[in-house]
Amino acid sequence: MAFKIVLILFAMILSYGIVKWKGFSVELSILITAIAGGIVGAFFYAPPWGELFRHLIEGTFTYLDIVLVFSTATIFMSILSESGVVNFVVKRTIKTFFHNRVFSLILLMFIILVPGALTGAGSVSVLVVGTPVVLALRYLGITEKKVAAILFIVAGLSAAAPPVNIWAMILSAGTAIPYVGFELTLGIPILILGIFTVLFLGLKKEKEVNLEKALQEIPEAPEGMNWWRVILPFVVFFGLIIISRIWPFGLPFMGLPLQFVLAAITALLLSPKKMNILVLSRETVKRLLPLLATVTVVGVLQQIMTVTGVRGLLSYLVISAPLVLILIALPVIIPLSEGLLAYGGAAIVGIPLVWFFDSIGLHATVAIAALSLMWPLGDGVPPTALIGRLTIMVADYKGSYWSFIKTTWVPWIVITAVAMLMIIYSTELSFLVRWSM
Repeated sequence: MAFKIVLILFAMILSYGIVKWKGFSVELSILITAIAGGIVGAFFYAPPWGELFRHLIEGTFTYLDIVLVFSTATIFMSILSESGVVNFVVKRTIKTFFHNRVFSLILLMFIILVPGALTGAGSVSVLVVGTPVVLALRYLGITEKKVAAILFIVAGLSAAAPPVNIWAMILSAGTAIPYVGFELTLGIPILILGIFTVLFLGLKKEKEVNLEKALQEIPEAPEGMNWWRVILPFVVFFGLIIISRIWPFGLPFMGLPLQFVLAAITALLLSPKKMNILVLSRETVKRLLPLLATVTVVGVLQQIMTVTGVRGLLSYLVISAPLVLILIALPVIIPLSEGLLAYGGAAIVGIPLVWFFDSIGLHATVAIAALSLMWPLGDGVPPTALIGRLTIMVADYKGSYWSFIKTTWVPWIVITAVAMLMIIYSTELSFLVRWSM
């Protein structure tokens, strides 16, 4: 039986290598890999031919809840961006704190963090707030290379920030661990790492700037925009989350998708600019299709790996490996799996790792949080390099891709070190989970 499972795994690896060599997209490559594994597995009666199609279809629903969160959250952020909230906040930040460099950098960091934290995608942060933030950073006297590095690292951290962390959701779903207790477990290290990144890369002024010119180049928000219109949608969203935690059995259950919808309706009603919500939603979902497709086909791959026994084999290999070897390999394996498989790395590599950490007495929730700090780094690793490629485009960086990546090496190492320490001392850090709940 083990030999048959190895053959199935080899067929999946071979098929993925061939389709990637042919230039297929990550999403299509993962889907073809899953189909190839299912077909080869059917020859060994796992799954039977009659159930292969059912498993392929069933796998597309594995992460339906994540797809709903992703879609509703991004539509919410698109409404805020279209209404002028982003330009208003960035311009006010520069105007108010231009001469206080530390406050300016930290506030711009928060502006980058919010879209990714609410949607689970660092790419959304780059697309929604990237352009005005890049202009603001340049007019703080930061070189183009460091501007791109700040945007990439903080956008990656935003994807791992609570309340929506796609990697943690995939790991929680695959290991039957409730997706709770991540607020402080992720929030505190991400804030510390984000502040370190912007201050390390941006604190030193490297060129002279003109405040008036900066304010002229950042687009104006629509007339009537004010702080109440900015804050109230977030008050509604976070208020619904807090209320559901305070009275969990006294109110109807509202998941994150519904909470995002209600916050989006609030933002739409408060917007000083009229917009066609149907057109905006359609365009937003169109931009999201590659990410939604990735999450969907990862579910298919996970289903096929489970039913063919490949997932169990990988889990056994991880569990039987020496702990020291695993810890040494993690800083390479985690980013590389993201670069090759996008979110698929969490399902294939992450789930067995969490089972292993839990089996040796480490705290699973803290370990999940730590792993999800390292996966965003892989969004700068080819062939996918999703956030990295978007950063180059939005920041209009003219240098080579690797020269930009090299600029991130100090924050990259610090993030990795923090993540590894969180795994090693996960039991001691479990109080963060209790406080979050």
